[in-house]
Amino acid sequence: MMKMTLPKTMRAIEISKPGGPEVLVPCERPLPVPGVGEILIRLEAAGVNRPDALQRAGSYAPPPNASDLPGLEGAGTVAAVGPGVSRWSVGDKVCALLPGGGYAEYAVTNQDHALSIPKGMSVVNAAALCETHFTVWSNVFMRGKLKAGQSFLVHGGTSGIGTTAISLARAYGARVFTTAGSDEKCAFARKLGAEIAVNYKTQDYLKELQAATDGRGVDLILDMVGGDYISRNIKLLANDGTLVMIAFLGGPVAEINFAQVMVKRLKLTGSTLRPQSDLAKARIAEELRHNVWPLLDAGTIAPVMDSTYPFAQAAEAHRRMESSGHIGKIVLTIG
Repeated sequence: MMKMTLPKTMRAIEISKPGGPEVLVPCERPLPVPGVGEILIRLEAAGVNRPDALQRAGSYAPPPNASDLPGLEGAGTVAAVGPGVSRWSVGDKVCALLPGGGYAEYAVTNQDHALSIPKGMSVVNAAALCETHFTVWSNVFMRGKLKAGQSFLVHGGTSGIGTTAISLARAYGARVFTTAGSDEKCAFARKLGAEIAVNYKTQDYLKELQAATDGRGVDLILDMVGGDYISRNIKLLANDGTLVMIAFLGGPVAEINFAQVMVKRLKLTGSTLRPQSDLAKARIAEELRHNVWPLLDAGTIAPVMDSTYPFAQAAEAHRRMESSGHIGKIVLTIG
């Protein structure tokens, strides 16, 4: 079996205290040790995601036993395997969903939460896959049960989640709508595959999409905004439609008319990814392996990349993300 010489310590970016991007500071940490069923990955790149910023601000604590370092996805080389690992060997190239700890040279994760880097894809691009694909597949297809021919709306269509959702929904034959915050972003979303992209700053998405569906409404809505969008989403849903919530950038509290839920036989659901069990995440990974990775291997879909930042500039990467000027994924390169 191939062996890799490992250091005792590693460089990392830690959250020095709750606050803005400036609280992300370089540090040195002991090398993580993979436990039963876990692999140690020497990371070459790590994705930057909204939950990282929420954790940095002090509003999204890591689950018990997870690393306190931010970073929920990355890609690199398997550097060591723990007891009971059979899926991977030292030297394998992988991208992976992480329980935390991605802003570092090495990170551990469950062996079943890692996937092969798609054919022809760079490690940097592969580092941008897992958080959004696990989230979109589990919520839109496993929970929301989107089918070909149905209509689908994703809010924030040029975010990492949004671009992934548009690409996957189009690949599976849905009629795709989205919202975005500028004409430039709307144009990009249409180029990516959205039939209609509504600039929510200048247009009423409820009115526009009711007209686009001849008053029928939309079958499935993926929302990360919350707030007053919740009641508007319910008005927009078609009979037997589903609203899936995955975040609340506009707040988690809303007043809604449940008579509409009853009359239209609506389903209201949602989930967060990080707190789910290892088994639940492994099931999502297996569905991705069979249903999504072949599309990535074939180049049918690909992650939309906004920008990359050197590892030491994690604070700048967070500023870019929180400016909401980005289109697609932001990645830290580690090396």
